[in-house]
Amino acid sequence: MNTLLVIAKEPRPGRVKTRLTPPFTPVEAAALAEEALADTLAAVAATPARRRVLVLDGAPGRWLPPGFEVVPQCAGGLDARLADAFAGCTGPALLIGMDTPQVTPGLLDVDFCDCDAYFGPAEDGGFWALGLARPEPALLRGVPMSTPVTGAVQRERLLAAGLRVRDLPPLRDVDTAADARAVAALAPDGRFAARLATCAPVADRRRASR
Repeated sequence: MNTLLVIAKEPRPGRVKTRLTPPFTPVEAAALAEEALADTLAAVAATPARRRVLVLDGAPGRWLPPGFEVVPQCAGGLDARLADAFAGCTGPALLIGMDTPQVTPGLLDVDFCDCDAYFGPAEDGGFWALGLARPEPALLRGVPMSTPVTGAVQRERLLAAGLRVRDLPPLRDVDTAADARAVAALAPDGRFAARLATCAPVADRRRASR
């Protein structure tokens, strides 16, 4: 594997994981996003790769481990930002987001010897991973993002280009409180699960204060 890419947003209250509020506060949602990102980066750090690149909207913080290049995200929609991330690669690359803290190094250690692309579907209809043996930004531009058909459209784009696609196991993104609980149960020893255990839903705090 030449390059592992993580596209992420700086975990600041009010800017990340807004669908977690409610039941959690913006500060708690940002803390959960930070630990999800930390778990993701730890998995990437433990995966063999020539380059590890964080494609970041914002500024790096204490959650960033050593060994990562940090490059800014370009302007534009998510399709343009994903395409630009691949444009900075000269060899095989696998890109993931910050929303699957249950990811493991084993899932990320891919081999392109008998395929041209890897596709990791997300349970919400998107995708959690995309790998290209020969990065081609045009394969992502124009794909509708954050819709129930995003993953299907992206995978069809790969097939239409004549690429041999190998599928990775589907994973669940953390978008809602239900997602957070389900994902934490899959990786109970991670930082994300530990942080979630400290976050009481707003309704619970209101009952406790009565």
